[in-house]
Amino acid sequence: MLWTPMNPHVMDKPDDRQQSRRPQAAATLFALFLGCACLSDGAQAQSPADWLTGLQGQSTPQPDAAHPAQNAEQSGEVVPVRMVARLTADGEEIEEGLVWRVFQHAPGADGRSIQLATKQDAHPTFKLKTGDYIVNASLGRAHITRRITVKPGAEQPAEEFVLNAGGLRLKALVAGAEAASNTVNYAIYSDRDQTDNRKLVLSAARPNLIIRLNAGIYHIVSTYGDCNAIVSSDVTVEAGKLTEASVTHSAAKATFKLVPRAGGEALPDTQWTIQTPQGEEVKESVGALPTHILAPGTYTVVAKSAGRTFQREITLANGETTQVELVMN
Repeated sequence: MLWTPMNPHVMDKPDDRQQSRRPQAAATLFALFLGCACLSDGAQAQSPADWLTGLQGQSTPQPDAAHPAQNAEQSGEVVPVRMVARLTADGEEIEEGLVWRVFQHAPGADGRSIQLATKQDAHPTFKLKTGDYIVNASLGRAHITRRITVKPGAEQPAEEFVLNAGGLRLKALVAGAEAASNTVNYAIYSDRDQTDNRKLVLSAARPNLIIRLNAGIYHIVSTYGDCNAIVSSDVTVEAGKLTEASVTHSAAKATFKLVPRAGGEALPDTQWTIQTPQGEEVKESVGALPTHILAPGTYTVVAKSAGRTFQREITLANGETTQVELVMN
């Protein structure tokens, strides 16, 4: 099972223990990346607290009765504050797809922050009292969170946020042809942290959609069908660029039937269990003619009907489409 990069720098990594972290060179212009914004990855559903990693748990200095000047600043005048965001420090301002959230420390809340406002706007203006705030800017799964200080005065420079983000688009191939998007889904995980663990960034993503991500290394787990036809590898997303990668799945399609005699009609309501030779369960289903996509290999198929159990060992080859018949005898 190999990843075939459309970008020559998206390297195959079939074994997670043999990861290489080579930089990616495949990219489109920034305008192309934004021009594909209609292929949204649906990242808006993530809760606001998830974007505050590294900041949510930190304590923001509280107003102190011993410092009346600070207290006056927190309850001071309202100032319009304009926000802008870029993919890279030298890139153009992002013109669509941004979501902004403004938080502030809640007095007496043990250092926690409360959300004050949310806007879906490329260049929003928030009316904020003088004081300190936490602002999150997100574009898909790419985001940045930092603190700002609003000072007295009607004219203030725009607060600029650099997302340091790019895009990832995956293509899935089966038997040399592109797989239907509804037959493949993939999950995106972060690179390993200091404790050798990964965090799930996005699940159930579909091929050919652009996923916006912060620059970095990601672990991709792609599943074809509903069983164990799985391929995994690492890809690197570069800021301001679109990385395109393809993954090739090895798989076989099998339809199962339990019959009273060879060539007979399939019995309804049959309970099916597909196992590895070691007894590990791969798939359970119920029906007369269930069809499953499996990784090539050897399996034990168990059928239960009317209180009786039947089983058969089968071997499936890559690219094979077959009907597996279990005869009641």
